[in-house]
Amino acid sequence: QVQLVESGGGLVQAGGSLRLSCAVSGRSSSINAVAWYRQAPGEQRELVAAISTGGSTNYADSVKGRFTISRDNAKNTVYLQMNSLKPEDTAIYYCNAGFRNYDGHYFPLNSWGQGTQVTVSS
Repeated sequence: QVQLVESGGGLVQAGGSLRLSCAVSGRSSSINAVAWYRQAPGEQRELVAAISTGGSTNYADSVKGRFTISRDNAKNTVYLQMNSLKPEDTAIYYCNAGFRNYDGHYFPLNSWGQGTQVTVSS
């Protein structure tokens, strides 16, 4: 069983920055990666970024060059550094533990955090 707890959301002006944290506890042999998803009101949940245990990453096209996912294995924490934020980045951000295959595709498993709200004002 894996537990995930997000923190770091808030209200920021367009062009600003935020850093989200996802504290991971527990283990599962099915999991080799952690990802950030987001869900805006009325929209489907979408993958933002993922990072494998080996440090390989992938990003949604909409955040490439602005967001950076990283991990601190000693602290069992995954971070999402968000720069140059836009109003369209406003959403609830969720952390997920899942599987990333050799092609870089990420498959979410049923391990989600409670979410953290990010609001970007124009």
